[in-house]
Amino acid sequence: MTVPGYLAVDSGGSGLRVAVGVPGRPPTASGETREPVRTGARGIDPDHLMAQLLPLARALTDRAGVDELSAAVVGAAGFASLGDALRAELPGALARELGARSVALAADAVTAYVGALGPRPGAVVAAGTGLIALGTDLAGWRRADGWGHLLGDCGGGAWIGRAGLEAALRAHDGRDGGSTALLAAAEEQFGPVRELPGRLYPRPDRPAMLASFAPRVAERAPHDPVAASILRAAARNMAESAAAVCPASGAPEVAFTGGLLKLGDPLLVPLREEVAERLPHARAVPAEGDPLHGCVRIATELAAGRLALPGEKTLLYVVPAKGD
Repeated sequence: MTVPGYLAVDSGGSGLRVAVGVPGRPPTASGETREPVRTGARGIDPDHLMAQLLPLARALTDRAGVDELSAAVVGAAGFASLGDALRAELPGALARELGARSVALAADAVTAYVGALGPRPGAVVAAGTGLIALGTDLAGWRRADGWGHLLGDCGGGAWIGRAGLEAALRAHDGRDGGSTALLAAAEEQFGPVRELPGRLYPRPDRPAMLASFAPRVAERAPHDPVAASILRAAARNMAESAAAVCPASGAPEVAFTGGLLKLGDPLLVPLREEVAERLPHARAVPAEGDPLHGCVRIATELAAGRLALPGEKTLLYVVPAKGD
């Protein structure tokens, strides 16, 4: 007897996370790689993704006892702007090499949304080093922010860290708006702040370095009004992004997900207040799962032929089985 299954892949900054299972059930086999998929002139490299995925996917399907893949879903960071080559080549490669009947490729914001809320109307803010909000009324998608640490990602980890370091440098200079508590924290973490530009500007991982200071801002917030005001401003930005994408009618749900939530009450208390003020018609709910969980949900719905999420080339690209 043939056992049909699904393949769910979350491609992010640290590599691939892969799960295999039978539709309607949790994954029965999972694994990961440690190398991020390369990007180049064509955007995200489908050959490099497949080179990492194939041996792991074959091992996991064997372990799970899955004979054929009724659905394969790949969620990828950068897909919205760097996904042309993936859209052109990955569905065919997954069908040819793994026998996938139906394929969906998704932006990581979509898989974060589906992992947090499932196929229900609402808004999800994914907040880590950066920040992006995605909302849907199940007829179309709306996006806010996600423009990177130089142009946006307002309220994200890099934004908080940069604001905290600015306050530290203001205190160093004797300018208004400075925080001696954040100055001490910055010098404890990075050394003399006068050397900070030379340490920061040449680095290719500037957003991550800035975001690494966000926990120090949260630690000082209970006793430092400048740090507390930075987190209040971050909460305001997060709520504004959620409000920008949330359906204006009905009973939408709003969820927040991502590593930034680990900052705890110094961020979460003002965030709850800001959301209640800006989205009184929406119901705030905890995120149910992460982006890989979202990939699994999409795969289950795709395998059953009942995917209710709106398709949009740069956000959720679905290639159904022939004859569907």
